Amino acid sequence: MKIQKRSQFEFVVLMAALMSIVALSIDAVLPALPMIGDYLSVTNPLDNPKLITSIFLGLGIGQLIFGPLSDSFGRKPIVYAGFILFVIASFICVTTKSFEMMIFGRVLQGIGLACPRTMCIAMIRDSYEGDYMAKIISIVVMVFILVPVVAPTLGQFLMNTYGWKSIFTFTSIFGVLVMLWFWLRQPETLKEKYRIPYRLKIFKTGTIQFFKIKSAVIYTLLSGFITGSFMVYLSTSQQIFEKQYNLAEEFPLIFASLAISVGLATFMNSQLVIRYGMKKIVHIAMLSFVFISLIFLLIYNSGQNPSIEILISFFALQFFTIGFLFGNLRALAMQPMGHIAGIGSALNGFISTVMAVPIANYIGSFINNSVTPLFIGFLVCGLVSVMLFYYNNSEFNKLFRVKKS
Repeated sequence: MKIQKRSQFEFVVLMAALMSIVALSIDAVLPALPMIGDYLSVTNPLDNPKLITSIFLGLGIGQLIFGPLSDSFGRKPIVYAGFILFVIASFICVTTKSFEMMIFGRVLQGIGLACPRTMCIAMIRDSYEGDYMAKIISIVVMVFILVPVVAPTLGQFLMNTYGWKSIFTFTSIFGVLVMLWFWLRQPETLKEKYRIPYRLKIFKTGTIQFFKIKSAVIYTLLSGFITGSFMVYLSTSQQIFEKQYNLAEEFPLIFASLAISVGLATFMNSQLVIRYGMKKIVHIAMLSFVFISLIFLLIYNSGQNPSIEILISFFALQFFTIGFLFGNLRALAMQPMGHIAGIGSALNGFISTVMAVPIANYIGSFINNSVTPLFIGFLVCGLVSVMLFYYNNSEFNKLFRVKKS
């Protein structure tokens, strides 16, 4: 249901642009991880992916802080506050010579970026509902996913031409332009009747309300497992393609091609979700996710890496299924939380992200000389997700009763 007079097209593109600052800050840095590690005297190359997972940790923490505040002060002031924090954190990243301080700067970047990321979902929930909300989220995610198509290539160009620090400078300038557009064109979406007077207890009361909504909690956990498997790829892709397959030059092109797979799925989802509904699409996508992981694990479980064509096929298939999951899982979790969209979006993002970071770090720690642990990790995340989905939708209970009888 549309409740906004302004152009829907401009709203969607602006929301995608806000989220793109997040994607750009993550993906543009990927080609520069070895150079940053050398500059900061990192002795273990397996520590470099922490520059990726640390920003996700910050995203999780930031959402928990700023989401509830947006229910009191509005969405726009929170976006501004987060961006200012992001600029400060970017300055720390380009001026430090300590790996630990760089990690701190990346966490702080994530905390700041949590504001536009969380507020995008909250503003969409303020403006739309039901399957149509899922359609809008899918379109936003589709545009947002196009950023990884160009981000690694852009990052490599900036790194080779101006040095790795220019990547952080560029993302800050891009963010300033988006913030200017946001300030000029985006009205406040939080309705006065939903505005909650600020008190410290809003964190407590909002959290209690969230955990009373079973479906919101279940779909948030599902997002955590799916995001965790995807984050394994984000944090280890540079090491896999450049070190295990010796494809340093081709890495940006491979990364871009795989991002297109996700983008295509999110576009298809935006066309199909109104017709078939979120739950049906999520069900089919999760079963496909498990089936693909199982097939590849059964065929390639010797510890020897498959050919690069086989590995890219695996990623392309899995990311295609993930493209049907990201937006729908978020929309399913947000659907019953219109009255607490800010803290609801925050808790959804915090829990799923904080779950995903240790999942990615744990699975990634085994991906040294072989990608077999990747297949195993995807399979386990998929199986747990399917079980949670059945539990939430009663199919699991029905199957159990049938067997018992």
